Amino acid sequence: MPAKENTISYQTTNSYSTLNSLSENTNNLWIACHGLGYLSRYFIRYFHVLHTDENYVICPQAPSKYYQGNGFKYVGASWLTKEQTALETENVLNYLDAMYRNERNSFENKRIILMGYSQGVSVVMRWMSKRNIACNDLVIHSGSIPKELKTTDFDNHRDIKVHLIYGNKDEYINDDKLKHQLNFAKTLFPNQLKVYEFEGKHEVNSAILKKIAES
Repeated sequence: MPAKENTISYQTTNSYSTLNSLSENTNNLWIACHGLGYLSRYFIRYFHVLHTDENYVICPQAPSKYYQGNGFKYVGASWLTKEQTALETENVLNYLDAMYRNERNSFENKRIILMGYSQGVSVVMRWMSKRNIACNDLVIHSGSIPKELKTTDFDNHRDIKVHLIYGNKDEYINDDKLKHQLNFAKTLFPNQLKVYEFEGKHEVNSAILKKIAES
């Protein structure tokens, strides 16, 4: 008799990181999902270039942590894999919902910037579309847009700005993939998209993030 795989539901706890303090001077509230292999407390360092008084940054933490390399010294984290993707996506979205509820008093009268870097792009765009998360800006940084998304998924977000960032020497992007992603982004956001190409590899470009924050 073949083995049977079962599922259960249970309560779990996870962390997230924040940078700076909210005040009457805070203009921008960022929710930034890191890429594969990061921990949120390290990823959030890329936002130190932003004006402290004007930017409050929230970095959610991917739930699946693992040791990187054979030295068992450095820990990274992953949002999703190809294993039970639909189920794990719902778990991730539930976590982001809980984080959102915990911070919801911070959101009033702020410019909300949703950002995903690398693997975080798929997470933040699914969350935005499936939960209809309100924002003013969406930042797509060096990551792939989930292929199942449709133009109608963003019908309630036609007044936002969309920023797509990539490095021209990104080792994970070839010409065909870049062309496809740009066309896909233009299809989803035909009148909202601004593209930023920078000289560099698969890395966070803090200078462009600062430019977006000050725009």
